[in-house]
Amino acid sequence: MPASGLDALFNPRSVAIVGATEDPTRIGGRPLRYLKESGFEGRIWPVNPRRDRVQGLEARPVIGAVPGEIDVAIVAVPAGITLETLEACAGRGVKAAVVFTSGFAETGGDGAVRQRRMGEIARASGMRILGPNCLGVYNAATGFFATFTTTLDIYRPKPGPVAIVSQSGAYGSHLGLLARRRRIGVGLWVTTGNECDVTVSECIAWMAARSEIDVVAAYAEGVRDGDALLASLAAARAGGKRVFFTKTGRSAVGAEAARSHTAALSGADTVFDAVLAQHGIVRTGNTEEMLDAAYAASFGALPASRRIGIMTISGGAGVLMADEAARQGLEVAPMPEAAQKRLKEKIAFCTPRNPVDVTAQVFNAPHLVGGFLDAMLDEGDYAAVVIFFTYVASVEFMAKPILDALARARQRHPRRPILMSMIGSDDAAASYEALNVPVFEDPVRAVRAVSALVRVAEGLARVSGADAGRDGKVDAAAYPPGVRRSGTRFKPGSTDRPWVVASVHPPGNRYPGGRLDEREAQRLLASWGVPVVETRVARNAGEAARAARAIGTPVAMKVLSPDIDHKTEAGTVALGISAEDAADEHDALVARAKAYDPNAEIRGTIVSPMVSGVECILGARRDPVFGPVVMVGSGGVLAEVIDDVAFRKAPIDHAEAKRMIAGIKGARMLEGARGRPRCDADALAGAVAALSRFAAAHADMVESVDVNPFVVLPEGEGGLALDALIIERSVA
Repeated sequence: MPASGLDALFNPRSVAIVGATEDPTRIGGRPLRYLKESGFEGRIWPVNPRRDRVQGLEARPVIGAVPGEIDVAIVAVPAGITLETLEACAGRGVKAAVVFTSGFAETGGDGAVRQRRMGEIARASGMRILGPNCLGVYNAATGFFATFTTTLDIYRPKPGPVAIVSQSGAYGSHLGLLARRRRIGVGLWVTTGNECDVTVSECIAWMAARSEIDVVAAYAEGVRDGDALLASLAAARAGGKRVFFTKTGRSAVGAEAARSHTAALSGADTVFDAVLAQHGIVRTGNTEEMLDAAYAASFGALPASRRIGIMTISGGAGVLMADEAARQGLEVAPMPEAAQKRLKEKIAFCTPRNPVDVTAQVFNAPHLVGGFLDAMLDEGDYAAVVIFFTYVASVEFMAKPILDALARARQRHPRRPILMSMIGSDDAAASYEALNVPVFEDPVRAVRAVSALVRVAEGLARVSGADAGRDGKVDAAAYPPGVRRSGTRFKPGSTDRPWVVASVHPPGNRYPGGRLDEREAQRLLASWGVPVVETRVARNAGEAARAARAIGTPVAMKVLSPDIDHKTEAGTVALGISAEDAADEHDALVARAKAYDPNAEIRGTIVSPMVSGVECILGARRDPVFGPVVMVGSGGVLAEVIDDVAFRKAPIDHAEAKRMIAGIKGARMLEGARGRPRCDADALAGAVAALSRFAAAHADMVESVDVNPFVVLPEGEGGLALDALIIERSVA
């Protein structure tokens, strides 16, 4: 992802403050004071037409009068003169500008127009603009503070490996202050505001290339360019960064209503959640969770598996922690029997299984802590260990043997996360942190932090279809034989439909325009590798009877119409029909269809064999942010009620499709729950991957696809799409 100009924004050597004031408490005065107090080594130029000196520094009347190169201009002027100020900055050759001023797109109307002009200035000149309506940026390592946040009056940030990027200035300040109180080293902090130019995505991409940044905590209220975000997250993952992302808007507000199950099930937040997970990014739900995860990740070590060891002096706390570990999907595996026996010999009253409860007896023999910890790391082979010693860990006679034990463990297992839950002073906590052991007062939060570390480790290690589908392109090898994508758009009702492959309609039988009916949708999807049930079209009662006899009864019958999306709701589906009844059922289905929608085009009925198995729903849709996404979930007529679905950005490969399926509750039915035979999950994954390729190839032509139900047959027997609906994208 291009990040041109961001070096100047984040690592400037010269700063001009347009609107600098003598009063160090005002918006135009604070950044000047912060730069002076922090020891910024670059050149600082206050710009004020009414003063020769500002806060003791030589001032210039206009930006054009500032000598030498200007990396960053801080713009703290009224909205009415902001645009002319930026034009002057651009004309002066300023590389980047930080615009504090509000009164732009957030106010609508003329403000939005002025903000568009601001973006044009940035693009035309190449000067990067942060904001408007932002709280600025700081680089704690260099003393560069281009911000007016009052939180710096309470704490100055401690440089470290964590970066914070936030669209919201106030919330970004809140995060920065809480991070400082939590002893988290935040080296880089940036708020993007209205994002006329510089975005959260670009900031993440820039951070991905910086060796001094290990952890990125990101906050966004909305994302306009999904591809740019995914490119930045892919760059972060390639750079080994631990990224934790908080986004507001978990409700369905903003999700586009449509006539398909897929659209009804895919609220904007649902898709955002799934796409982040697909790309190995941990989505955090609130401030506490984000900072806990960033804090734990800043110590560097990541778990190699989901095995967690719990060591405690309280049986009750151990149960609480084990319960949370199970909720988080961690593996609370028992210690080996031989190890349990040896631990029992050390402390007879201990519970050595896992959680390992050393009990209060350890007070009489503090030196045993090391032996218990060694056994958990060496013999239990836990990928992470959480120790709960409450205030005991800060009491001097216990703290020393515990710290000694941790120091030895750290030497032998430097890459194994060990977390401490304790209550004590900042100095007491710092002694553990010096050994690369993060400290939490709440043991449940410590367990949740391990879960976040596990998820980010799995994301960094994953090699899957996530990256292959990041740009929404489909490799030529993924197309069915003889099929090539056309870039031609079509208009609704047009006969120019290059995306309908030749195998769907015989030569000389071009589709007459309008929408696809179910049979056409099935055949089109089949040509892309989605297996579909055998169907025969009956245009009259006699053909229906003959089709039923040819297939072998009982059969399923449905009305064939491009205008009736959901046949069950319309009463135009009949199951278990005999050959003798097929003719009458054909007429009944047609009659019900006409009663349901008198204007619907009725093309007859389709007749297919009855198929039984585990019902799933497959779907795809065009998400307004991320483009084509594919869905799988528990299916049938209650698909929208159950709401058990998983999404991915298309296209994906077979391995990612299997991970996707594993994420739905209905996956247990595929595994043979309640004595049922195991189902062909591989066939389901193959169908999902095939549908994802179709969706990606036709993202500009198809709004949504429903395959409901897709019946998964017993293991080794495959699966079949029993119904299909394709809704075209309207293109003016």
